[in-house]
Amino acid sequence: MTTIKIKGMTCGHCVMAVTKALGSIDGIRDVQVDLEKGEAAFTEEKTVDRALIRERIAKAGFDVAD
Repeated sequence: MTTIKIKGMTCGHCVMAVTKALGSIDGIRDVQVDLEKGEAAFTEEKTVDRALIRERIAKAGFDVAD
């Protein structure tokens, strides 16, 4: 399982938006977003480009923390 930090989430709608954004990426499944921790965890079925993950999270209105 891969875990990334996400900045800017404040509510359940944010969690749904991040879940949908990550779930739409080919090769990512089992997305779990933790609002309190500001994290998203997911399983990669194949290697996924981190730039693509950042792009999709940005389009949803959030930032991936380094």
